[in-house]
Amino acid sequence: MLKAQDISFEVDSHGEPLVLLNKINFEIPAGHFMAIVGTSGCGKTTLLKTIAGMNLETDGSFFWKGRDLSEEDFDPSEIGYVPQFSIAYDQLTVDENIESAARLRVKFPHLEDMDERIDTVLEETGLSSIADRRVKILSGGQKRRLALAMELVSQPQLLLCDEVTSGLDPQSEQEIVALLRDIAHKQGRIVISVTHSLANLNDYDSVLVLHQGNVAYHGSPRGLAHYFGVTNPVAVYRKLAVQSGEKWGKSWNKHKDSYYEKTEKERIKKVAVGEILIQDNNSGIIEENKTPTTPIRDPNDPDTDTSELSDNEDENEVDSPGLISQFLTLLGRRWKIFFRDRTQLTLQLAMIILFPLMVALFSSKGQDPINKYSAQRDQNIITEIQQKVAIEQNQVKVGSAVSGIIMFEVILLGLMGSNNAAREIAGERPIMEKEKYAGMKPGAYLLSKLAFLVCLIAVQSLWMFGFVEYFWAFRGDTLTHMVFLLLANAAMTATCLGISALSKSPDQSSLLSIYLVGFQLPLSGAVLALPTQFEQIIRPFISAYWAWSGSISSLEPYVYNAVKVVVDTTLSPANLCYGVLSIHILVGIIATYVGVKHSQWD
Repeated sequence: MLKAQDISFEVDSHGEPLVLLNKINFEIPAGHFMAIVGTSGCGKTTLLKTIAGMNLETDGSFFWKGRDLSEEDFDPSEIGYVPQFSIAYDQLTVDENIESAARLRVKFPHLEDMDERIDTVLEETGLSSIADRRVKILSGGQKRRLALAMELVSQPQLLLCDEVTSGLDPQSEQEIVALLRDIAHKQGRIVISVTHSLANLNDYDSVLVLHQGNVAYHGSPRGLAHYFGVTNPVAVYRKLAVQSGEKWGKSWNKHKDSYYEKTEKERIKKVAVGEILIQDNNSGIIEENKTPTTPIRDPNDPDTDTSELSDNEDENEVDSPGLISQFLTLLGRRWKIFFRDRTQLTLQLAMIILFPLMVALFSSKGQDPINKYSAQRDQNIITEIQQKVAIEQNQVKVGSAVSGIIMFEVILLGLMGSNNAAREIAGERPIMEKEKYAGMKPGAYLLSKLAFLVCLIAVQSLWMFGFVEYFWAFRGDTLTHMVFLLLANAAMTATCLGISALSKSPDQSSLLSIYLVGFQLPLSGAVLALPTQFEQIIRPFISAYWAWSGSISSLEPYVYNAVKVVVDTTLSPANLCYGVLSIHILVGIIATYVGVKHSQWD
């Protein structure tokens, strides 16, 4: 039983409260299929999200089986929410998406139990014949069925659907509505569907009409036309525009008792002829219910006993998988998507091959030997001056080449890091939010992203180091240089991952990440030293400087001195560079966790 009692929801609009829902009341028994209809902006999706707990009601309370949801929220397994957007990955098959949802939401005792559950929902939703088909080639109706299947794996007792028939052809819309009706009636679930369509109304047990955040009608589909005084339900929307939502709300409060009575009589009639089937939650057996279930009635009726809302039913307890199990599921899914995304895979391969090759093209300029001053002085002062000039020119040439090659490596690895992470979370934010709502742990999600990206970082950085080293032997501590290349990539990847987690859109994240990489070279001081007054403020945030400076500090002394000849920027010791880059990585990870933890529902 779901009860809404005086639910109101308002938001701030330019300093003034804007009421989106105004004292909404209804009561829905088990095995009931209800539509929420109304014109655009009337509060349909707002109400659905408020039921789901995504919006916190300003006033009033929801009760679920006797529990006040303001004090004890839904268990993730009790509720299913099908949003307007797709919650499936295009690169995966129908079966793979459902399996992923099952592994993230339910802890199955045995693999056979999970397979049986998946086969059951495939059959219920009519997807068995296309289970091996990838999502990207599915029709709109098939994608809606898939979204429902992904929710049904946890067997929710309350299923909320937001515009699941929007944009479908009449035949597909009718099939989806019939599917939802069967889910409610044959499995004893409460199914609430938000829709702007007034077609197929007779398939619903009740219709709740909203207008400007007020309940204008809630009752039998057959009583809808009668209440509004129209012959065709489509004319209801024109009728609503005649007066304000507040007036419609007051009107409904005057007439609702008689319409609730009519709705209850129709429901009892359906039960009597076996049109409504109720699930016995104690036995798990689905059978016809020949006795009236709890009626739809006025929730404010003084005769209504809130304790009855529990229905005296035992809840179907569903164990949620642990963090490690979810982590392994998410990581496996991420790698599968990676290898099937040809665009991303091609881009990664192109960068791994071309970027080191670009560095190697300039490596010959950094291979020249560095001339040193002779211990013996030439008697000819002119010859000595010429030798000194030649040595300085040699040091400038080689020092510039060495510094440039190292910075080139660092910048290109930074670009790789940006590409790794800029859209990693922002690009799938809606799906992530949906999976969090269904019980996915933010920690498991973060760990899966870190594990995936660590592999990319290792392959990109080690290949860059090995390939360039083959053509241009690093004249210094090669291990230190390799570690700084890894840290350069990791720092930029972690920073951009944090940006991706905190950004409101993929485009915003990509733009910020590109700017971040673009400023690395000019602000690093490797080309031109920064003004003294800005250097200490800006430098801590430039990861390219610390990776470059750390690598320079590990060069052999005579090569280091040659670099110093051409670089005005103060070079920092390796230990300090290690520390600052580690802080960059840590801050990026913390920012990512904060962004993942924080909900960003549209």
